[in-house]
Amino acid sequence: MSFLRARGFAVASLTAASLALFAPIATAQPGSSGRPVVYAAGVESIIHPVSAEFMIEAMDRADEAGAALIVFTLRTPGGLVDSTRDIVTRMLASRTPVAVFVGPSGARAASAGFILTIAADIAAMAPGTHIGAAHPVQGGGQPTDETMAKKAAADVAAYVRTLASSRQRNVALSEEAVNESRAFTETEALSASPPLIDLVATDLPDLLSRLDGRTIRRFDASTVVLDLSDASVVPLEMTFRQRVLSSIANPNIAYLLLSLGMLGLTIELWNPGAILPGVVGGVSLLLAFFALQLLPVNYVGVLLIALGVVLLLLEIAVTSFGLLTAGGLVSLIFGSMILVDSTVPGLQLQLSLVVPVVAGFVGIAAMLIRLGVKAQRQAPATGEHAMIGQAGQALTAVGPGTPGTIAARGEIWQAVSNEPIAAGTPVRIAGVNGLVLTVRKE
Repeated sequence: MSFLRARGFAVASLTAASLALFAPIATAQPGSSGRPVVYAAGVESIIHPVSAEFMIEAMDRADEAGAALIVFTLRTPGGLVDSTRDIVTRMLASRTPVAVFVGPSGARAASAGFILTIAADIAAMAPGTHIGAAHPVQGGGQPTDETMAKKAAADVAAYVRTLASSRQRNVALSEEAVNESRAFTETEALSASPPLIDLVATDLPDLLSRLDGRTIRRFDASTVVLDLSDASVVPLEMTFRQRVLSSIANPNIAYLLLSLGMLGLTIELWNPGAILPGVVGGVSLLLAFFALQLLPVNYVGVLLIALGVVLLLLEIAVTSFGLLTAGGLVSLIFGSMILVDSTVPGLQLQLSLVVPVVAGFVGIAAMLIRLGVKAQRQAPATGEHAMIGQAGQALTAVGPGTPGTIAARGEIWQAVSNEPIAAGTPVRIAGVNGLVLTVRKE
């Protein structure tokens, strides 16, 4: 019975650990003391499907707990329009009032972050922050089409106008943020008429203090009076899975994974059976492909990177006097620079990362070329040519008209010579003709 109890305890412990790993982390839980509960979640990443999943789950938990308010502390350079629309759709349907707080000081909510701020029940900013620059960027490597770009901008502008109008925020400035990529400081956003945001607060406690007793208007035109006095704040964090996937969705991490994946598979092809490089390369490529699905990727850049790797590999087998290496270097550099098609700073590859990676590929290719050239210059180790230059000893007299025998490499061979050689004389092999060696005196 004790064994069964121990086993049951172990199973229960593993189950609890698994649930903790994949469930949003909350350092406190709503109690039954009657104190109002505020859920607080930090979003410091690009807006993509992973961050959208986290924000939607956070709003679900707040609704289930009957929270008085949920606050998203937002710090983002922007993101994907589809993920932004998913978040806004859930935000508008939330039973719990939603506040978006752009902070801390020095943070920004650009592009997609601006749309989320406008869509929230409460829009707040910390001193020294800014919002805006929401002009949509066409990604995916498609050629620039002015008509399509105008359509995309008009679509997003209409979306922002309806959100700003429903929230009674400045519609004209909201549209300018999309069509003209305008950005606004917290002072400009608050002093506009009508304002773009509701208030400026230094931090979360200051925000809750300013919101206590405030009447807010929901998206369905209903009003709610916020009772946040002595509120219990429940922080929410991403699960381990979400944190990992969100990190992978960074363009620089995706680029490193793509490079590592191609390098690992290349090494596996050079050394079949090594296993480890192939496993690491395969996993890295799969993770890179996942990340690239979340980013505005120019697939011409992916093809250029692949071409660059192929050209560097061909240099080993083809004598091109460095032309293939130069072509591979140029292809890698240009492919890396256009891999992520976005003007948003947070969605761009850093040159300080691209240069070392490309230099690493070139260095590896140069090392392999050097090893290949060195191997080609080595003397043959087997066959007839390997016998030439080997030392031996005459067992019998050998001369121009007197074939004899010698000992070389532990074997006895028939030998001839252009000069008389006495038995016991050290000799050197000068040629091979079938099974007869031509020798000379050492």
